[in-house]
Amino acid sequence: MNNLSATVKRLRKQYNLTQEELSLKSGVGLRFVRDLEQGKGTLRLDKVNQLLDFFNYEMIATSKTNNQ
Repeated sequence: MNNLSATVKRLRKQYNLTQEELSLKSGVGLRFVRDLEQGKGTLRLDKVNQLLDFFNYEMIATSKTNNQ
């Protein structure tokens, strides 16, 4: 699971929401929420930001870290 999917799943559980509830409240489709939480490699960035906005989060570009 990548960092984005883990973060969204953690936030959803912290807010005590089901995937269905998050879908309705954020305005994205249930399939999108499921795909994101499963770590799908290709997602629409506008939809990612729409969902993250519900939690007052946003995607930002950062430099890669060296994992050695």
